[in-house]
Amino acid sequence: MAETGSDTAAVEPVASNAPCSESLVSEPAARPGNTKLSVEHRIDTLLREATSALAAIPEGTPRLEAELLLSEATGWSRTRLFAWPDHPVASDAHARFHALLARRLAGEPIAYIRGRQAFWSLELHVTPATLIPRPETELLVETALETLLAEAPLRIADLGTGSGAIAAALATERPVWHLLATDRSPAALEVARENLVRLGLRNATLLRAHWSEAFAPASLDAVVSNPPYVAADDPHLARGDLRYEPREALTPGGDGLDAYRAIATDARRCLRQGGWLILEHGYDQGRDVRRILIDTGLKAPTTRSDLAGHDRVTLAQA
Repeated sequence: MAETGSDTAAVEPVASNAPCSESLVSEPAARPGNTKLSVEHRIDTLLREATSALAAIPEGTPRLEAELLLSEATGWSRTRLFAWPDHPVASDAHARFHALLARRLAGEPIAYIRGRQAFWSLELHVTPATLIPRPETELLVETALETLLAEAPLRIADLGTGSGAIAAALATERPVWHLLATDRSPAALEVARENLVRLGLRNATLLRAHWSEAFAPASLDAVVSNPPYVAADDPHLARGDLRYEPREALTPGGDGLDAYRAIATDARRCLRQGGWLILEHGYDQGRDVRRILIDTGLKAPTTRSDLAGHDRVTLAQA
């Protein structure tokens, strides 16, 4: 679920000599001395109070979120927060923490508050222009790594790249592969560009395009995608983090399957003989996606389950 925007235009390849990112948190060399702050500003007190408040958010992780927000506000790593629970927090950091906490309690996703999200072995920049990368999508990465030839210089398209999470993970794990990541949204492509540049990846190119329309016939060894797949009338769109994420990255409208129909049809055109199409989908969509792939002439579709036992990724060959 990662494509937004309109129009088609090429985006320049990501620079190959990009610098790596600096540390996301600054850690003091030694424990600072005590200040005149009251006990209410102690690390353990703030974490306890924030955890209690965050417990009201359905399906949340209150303790973890409290730690992440306090780490963000103080610039201290979570390890240092654990090590010095009785340490006072400076007034400016205390104010920042409560401002961040208020945003989370209002429903804003913690990934957008912090501006980053862990995915695979990476930490990625995210904004409200992109879908927040989710652990379920790591199964798509695993499937591609296990299915495709590891040492071959494959050309692989990541359709609807959003933050660039899938392309970045595959490009990191397989330096000989060349990832061609497309999205219609200029704002999403800027986020993806920042991630690829910050990671110093030389084997990924960004293209502004709708699905695979930028690719010539029989020019790709594989196509991977986590397209929008939520049905337009799904009540989850009005709940939790989904309220803040770009709607175009979540639902294509209708029954939620239109993106699969479009991708499968065009994959037949741009995949080489024996090339792979690998798709993430909703937990209850495996059968429908397999039928779409069969109807478009792709061979032997197979569905893999996630850690919860739900259908999550389906793959087939051209």
